[in-house]
Amino acid sequence: MRALRQAGGSSKLIPRAAMRRVATALGCLLATSCGDADSAGRSVGGPYDLILRGGMVFDGTGAPARAADVAVTGDLIVAVGDLAGESAALELDATGLQVAPGFIDAHSHAGGGLVSEELSHARPLLAQGVTTVLVNPDGGGPVDMAEQRSELLAYGLGVNAAQFVPHGSIRGQVIGMADRSPAESEMDAMRALVRAGMEEGAWGLSSGTFYAPGSYSENSELIELGRVIAPFAGVYSSHIRDESNYTIGVVAAVDEVIAVGREAGVTAVVTHIKALGPPVWGSSATIIEHIRTARAQGVRVYADQYPYIASATGLSAALLPRWAQAGGQDSLAARLADPDRRGRIRASMVENLSRRGGADRIQFRRYRPDESLEGRLLSDVAAERGMDPIDLALEFFATGSPSIVSFNMNEDDVRALMAQPWTMTGSDGDLVPWEVGVPHPRSYGTFPRKLGHYARDEGVVTVEGAIRSMTGLVAEVFGMADRGRIQAGMVADLVVFDLARVNDPAEFTAPHQLAEGMVHVLVNGRPALLDGQFTGELAGAVLRRPVPVS
Repeated sequence: MRALRQAGGSSKLIPRAAMRRVATALGCLLATSCGDADSAGRSVGGPYDLILRGGMVFDGTGAPARAADVAVTGDLIVAVGDLAGESAALELDATGLQVAPGFIDAHSHAGGGLVSEELSHARPLLAQGVTTVLVNPDGGGPVDMAEQRSELLAYGLGVNAAQFVPHGSIRGQVIGMADRSPAESEMDAMRALVRAGMEEGAWGLSSGTFYAPGSYSENSELIELGRVIAPFAGVYSSHIRDESNYTIGVVAAVDEVIAVGREAGVTAVVTHIKALGPPVWGSSATIIEHIRTARAQGVRVYADQYPYIASATGLSAALLPRWAQAGGQDSLAARLADPDRRGRIRASMVENLSRRGGADRIQFRRYRPDESLEGRLLSDVAAERGMDPIDLALEFFATGSPSIVSFNMNEDDVRALMAQPWTMTGSDGDLVPWEVGVPHPRSYGTFPRKLGHYARDEGVVTVEGAIRSMTGLVAEVFGMADRGRIQAGMVADLVVFDLARVNDPAEFTAPHQLAEGMVHVLVNGRPALLDGQFTGELAGAVLRRPVPVS
């Protein structure tokens, strides 16, 4: 059995007595030999494999917590209630602690890290209580779902992964970076790729109509592809065309997502919902009104959100006009070499930087050509070099683009959107090597920040409401019928935490810090975190949406 490491990543082992207890239990859990086995190979009857005793159970529905024991056999929850007369191979005392379904990240960029041997353990996610991630958001990621699934499983998985079919990648494969509508043959090719992804078990279609090449699509294109996922009960999740007032404006961009949901007959999600930049601060009230109206009309529209006032993207995505990016990097370089077009690009960049609130709101996140920039503000680096921030950005764009954190949201908007019963939790976070770059702290702290700071401390949402937004609501939206709730028959993705200690120490200038407060985490019934320490188990799976029988 693998050595059991502490959550902080050190080499200190779990105490000897605990190791013996865990070894016995894990031997039972991995062999599924505790009790008789049913036809699916899951053990049934007694004794149970594991019992969580005496915790306050938040069941994922939004109901207040209740005192209950939770029994697990194999990968299933088999009993919830007073189990005082029952026994199990592993019994964990949860007295004074809280028990919830494993958290489901509705929007995660962890897919690129999970395919690597170095990061497949997913410890920054497990430390937050995350047991399932939705990958390939914003229209990005691999087109071939089967190939990605094989890559995700190559080194084992610390968490479950569920895949989106990515519109931007599909458009790029079929049309490239061309700023035009597809020919009918190209539209047919995109339909076929979306259908193939759904047949491979994807959970929906993601788009990033703010980014090139997704920004070159009309909404009618997304409606057509939405109709492809509709027979699969797929979900459409979109990084909307405009979160500020770059083009059509944030409210009109939200309306585009509502239109896809209405016209295609699918569940639609405004992902990482926000009002970005001073020109649109306060727009949350109108956004909420439009979503509420659509929902009252029967449109299945939801949102997800991370609990921070800063976003993260590429500097080019934040500042460059999309017409300048058409055709790719070589075409951009040619335009920048032309004085007239460079002048037009520069003028647009001045406006776009103003939308973001200025150069002192832009922090470099990762820039491999010059790591000394990482964690510093664009304004400071420009002043140090005696340059205008726009001209410094143009220098970067000649060869590439740094990734950035952008401090551009208003706290009142964040709170108003968070308080909605249709808002899920999604990190929008990466999974990167330890101490590489200065990533957005959401990669380490999204779930404890919402649960601790916004629910426990600030009361923006109730604790049970915050947990619902991370569990039962996400499972309901995406059709994960066997996850997201604590009841008999559900898969045993479970977290046990100390609400008083839940904390997100990750900061914008020092983000590589694991979350605090999670005591035990089970993935598919197997302990991935035990007594606050990683077990080394890779119990995750690539979850495939059941394909309807035609």
